[in-house]
Amino acid sequence: MKGESKLFAAIHAPGIASSGIPRHFSPHVQSLDPHSVLLDISGMERLLGNPYSIAKAIHAQAGPQANVAISANPNAAVYAARGYPGIVVIPPGEEAARLGGLPLDLLETAPEILDVLHRWGLHTFRDLAALPESGLAERFGPEGARLYQLVQGRDGVPLRPDALLKIFSESVDLDDPIELLEPLSFLLSSLLTSLCRQLQGEGLAALAVTLNLALTDKTRHERTLSFPVPSRDPLHFLKLLQLDLQARPPAAPIARVAITLQPARPRSLQSGLFVPPTPAPEKLELTIQRLIALVGIGNVGSPQIVDTHRPGAFRVGPPLTPPPSPVQVPATQLAFRVFRPSRPAQVQPREGPPEHLKAQSIQGRVLHCAGPWRTSGDWWTTNPWARDDFDIELSDGTIYRLYRDAFTGKWFLDGRYD
Repeated sequence: MKGESKLFAAIHAPGIASSGIPRHFSPHVQSLDPHSVLLDISGMERLLGNPYSIAKAIHAQAGPQANVAISANPNAAVYAARGYPGIVVIPPGEEAARLGGLPLDLLETAPEILDVLHRWGLHTFRDLAALPESGLAERFGPEGARLYQLVQGRDGVPLRPDALLKIFSESVDLDDPIELLEPLSFLLSSLLTSLCRQLQGEGLAALAVTLNLALTDKTRHERTLSFPVPSRDPLHFLKLLQLDLQARPPAAPIARVAITLQPARPRSLQSGLFVPPTPAPEKLELTIQRLIALVGIGNVGSPQIVDTHRPGAFRVGPPLTPPPSPVQVPATQLAFRVFRPSRPAQVQPREGPPEHLKAQSIQGRVLHCAGPWRTSGDWWTTNPWARDDFDIELSDGTIYRLYRDAFTGKWFLDGRYD
C-alpha cells in the first residue's frame, strides 16, 4: 500500500506556542519560538476536507491575528506563515515560487551572512535562489547549502514534536481525618511507591516533591522539598517528608492528601577507578535533614564567604552536595593550618616585636619576626575590628601567624605554617 503523503501546517500568532490550540488539530506539535509552531496534519483531510478547509479551521481557532500556512514541506510552511498574512496554501512543487517574494531577513542565520547577501544586492528568497548552489557552498560552507535548500522550498529538517509534560500526582480523600503522623506516613508511603513506579516506567526521576494537605479547618498545609540530585526512591522521599512534618506539623486534622513529583532526567554517574567513594547524595541529604531537625534550620549548612575583610568571617548557607567529580587541588609547597578558635597567647614584650611566646602547648623563643601588618574593617558599624599580624619562627623551627587585637591589646595565635 502506498504511504500517505505528508502535510504540514505552520501557525504564527502572538503566544501561540503556550496555548493549547495547536494540539486541537494534531498530537505532533513542535514549538519553534513563542509565536510560531509547526504541526504534522497528515491524514486530516479525511476529517476536515482539503488543505484550504483545514487552514480555515485552524485560523478560526487561532484568531484573526494568526497567519496559517500549509505545505508538504515543513520549512516552506513555517516561512510562509511568518511572511504572509492570513491563510496560505502551497501546492506541491510550487514552494520556491510562493516563497520567492519573502525578504531574506526572515532566514534564521548569522547576521554576518545576511549582511554579505545584502551587500551583494540580494533582498528576497528569489534573489538567493537564482544563485548557483555550489557558489554559495564555497562561500559560506554547509550554511550556504542549507540556505539554498530553504529558499528553493526543498525538504529540510524533519518535525521534532515537543514532549508532553506529564504530571506525576496522586491524591486520596479521607473518610476520617488523620491527626497522627504514623497513619499519615502509611498513606504517604503508598502514594510515593505508586508515583515512583510511574517515574520508573517513563525512565525519569524526581527533583522535588510537593505535599499538599487539605485540613479540616478549610486551610491547606503545602510543602515543597527539593533534592540535590534526581531520585526515585520512595523510602528516601518518605523519610524527608516525615522529618519536615515533625518540624512543621499541620495546624489541624488532615482531610485530603496529595503528592506531586517534579520529573527530571535520572542522574548518571560513573565513579573513578582510583577515586575514593563519596557519600551518596540521597543519604547525605537525609543526614543533613536529620541534623536540622536536631539543632535547627539555621545551624546546619555550608560556609559561605561574607562581604568583609574580617579574618575568618563566614555565614552558614544552604547545604551543598559533594561534586560529581573529584576537585583538582593544586600542589602547594606551604600550607597554613588555622586555629579555630584562635589561641590566646602571652607575648614578651607586650609592646613592640615579640621576643618570646607562650600559648596552649606552644612555647619558645622568637628567632625571626616579620610584621606587623595592620588590617581593619567594619569601622562604620557597631562591631569594628583591627589587628596587627606577625609571622614568627620559634626556636624549634615552627612558623606561626600571630596577631594583636588593636582594641584590647591581647595576643592570639591564628595558625601554623606547614
